[in-house]
Amino acid sequence: MHVDALQSNVDAMLHRIDILMARFPWTQMALFSELAPFGPLHRFAKPFPNETIERFQDKAQQHQIWLIPGSMFERLEDGRIVNSSVVINPQGRIVAKYSKMFPFRPYEAGVEAGTEFCIFDVPGVGRFGLSICYDIWFPETTRHLTSQGVEVLLHPVLTGTTDRDAEIAIARATAAQFQCFVFDVNGLGSGGVGRSLVVDPTSTVLHQSAGQDDMFPVEIDLDLVRRQREFGLRGLGQVLKSFRDREVDFPVYNRGSGADAYLKSLGPLEIPKQGSRAGLSAADPRTILAEADLRAEADWERRNEEGRASAPLPFPHNRAG
Repeated sequence: MHVDALQSNVDAMLHRIDILMARFPWTQMALFSELAPFGPLHRFAKPFPNETIERFQDKAQQHQIWLIPGSMFERLEDGRIVNSSVVINPQGRIVAKYSKMFPFRPYEAGVEAGTEFCIFDVPGVGRFGLSICYDIWFPETTRHLTSQGVEVLLHPVLTGTTDRDAEIAIARATAAQFQCFVFDVNGLGSGGVGRSLVVDPTSTVLHQSAGQDDMFPVEIDLDLVRRQREFGLRGLGQVLKSFRDREVDFPVYNRGSGADAYLKSLGPLEIPKQGSRAGLSAADPRTILAEADLRAEADWERRNEEGRASAPLPFPHNRAG
């Protein structure tokens, strides 16, 4: 839906829920985009709980649905701001709350990161997990959720930038990689460029919106998730079981291992400036290629002397000009 940055969108959201239930009365859960109630400005940050959340609770109870009303900026008691979402059950009770773990830094300045995962069960249906926007770019977040049995990833986003194509690709890859449904819901206007999508565990897109307001009720079959996790994607890759039975631990997750030394060389997390050469060597690129070729040639000659080189010398581009 269209999101306005300068005034409340709450009435519009409540109205859309009424329309949704009139058109598709079998709906059991509704999900809105990131920051849908008040848009992307910090000035609308509120403590939780608040009167807006109470209105959403009343609406969920009225229609007997599960409701995730996007997210909004939450002002904590110490004055810090987090980007938080709530999960409301059909009785109008808040059963879970989640604060975005990866604010879109350095651009999303002034927003703190959450540290708690959000997993909740729908009785008689299955297990759901919640992440927000940039979180999905870090597969560790979905890894934790699906390792806890999450079968459906609810993913409200606010993406109004040129990386939406990449985000859509990540949503599809996430569904296949973690064998789950992904509901990736983007807003319009100040809420994003739209193109929301629903992906099944085989990475098949069940629905993708264009750049217009859209209600897209999708019925999902969680037996598909369970069968695929047992027998593999199309009877092939059994990804979660393979990860469970892995023979390797990953030292990069131990911050004292030194395995992330390269990452520490990348410089500060900051917004680029005009003319910035961050990440670019001052040396002539042709010199860098030439040095790489010399190293490759020396390695090839050493292997040749040891009788192990069986292929032509690689990297011939410098010799060809």
